[in-house]
Amino acid sequence: MKKSYFGVMAMVVVLVGMCIPIATTLAQEAGAPAGEVQAELAESITFGTLLKQGGWAMYPLGLFSVAMFYFIIRNALLLREKNMLRNDLKEQIEELMRKRDVAGVRELCAANDSLITAVLDAGMERVSDEHDYDAQHVMDAIEEAGNEQMVTFMKPINFLSIIGGTAPMLGLLGTVSGMIKAFTLIAQEGMGDPGKLAGAIGEALITTATGLVIAIPAMIAYFIFKNNFIKSMSTMGRMVGHYLNIYRYAKVD
Repeated sequence: MKKSYFGVMAMVVVLVGMCIPIATTLAQEAGAPAGEVQAELAESITFGTLLKQGGWAMYPLGLFSVAMFYFIIRNALLLREKNMLRNDLKEQIEELMRKRDVAGVRELCAANDSLITAVLDAGMERVSDEHDYDAQHVMDAIEEAGNEQMVTFMKPINFLSIIGGTAPMLGLLGTVSGMIKAFTLIAQEGMGDPGKLAGAIGEALITTATGLVIAIPAMIAYFIFKNNFIKSMSTMGRMVGHYLNIYRYAKVD
């Protein structure tokens, strides 16, 4: 699939490269020197003009860009280590564990929703009283809760990967659409109207560029958030193990 994707991309690049000289030649044949044409284009092209020239593909690409910013901001706020690991509760949890106060630990976890409190609460749920502690039973519950939390937190991170992988393909589809229009104009009207041909070629180029502009930051953000979350999950496992060891070896009065 990757070979066919890059093969299509290479064909489109070649076709665009063939059409750019054609558009330039048509502009020169229309009576305007190349330098004047470039100067006029530089003055007339605006951001809104580029969006309009990109055609239908710019609308879904615009939605992709909004979704990208939303998930980047959302993940940046929710995946902060202090929010997930709650180091500010460490002393309180340790004190309750030393007392083997299962109900107190669960109340504290319920009042402070986070990654580590959700996992710790699932483990303490398997402890019926201070004299009944089955380490394997508790660890199974913690592993199940950890997997559940990983799926929950990874979902918005994976959306960035979907955007990063889909945006270039959508841009490529817009490029193919623009090239089809360009060659259709050549077939129907010949080389007589350089403006229409240049517009179709512009649509082909703009959509590809827009797709890449969206995909690059989306993929960078995806890998950053993913790596940071995996690191937080490892730290969470170590901290939960520390709390359980305190409970396990605490003296029972």
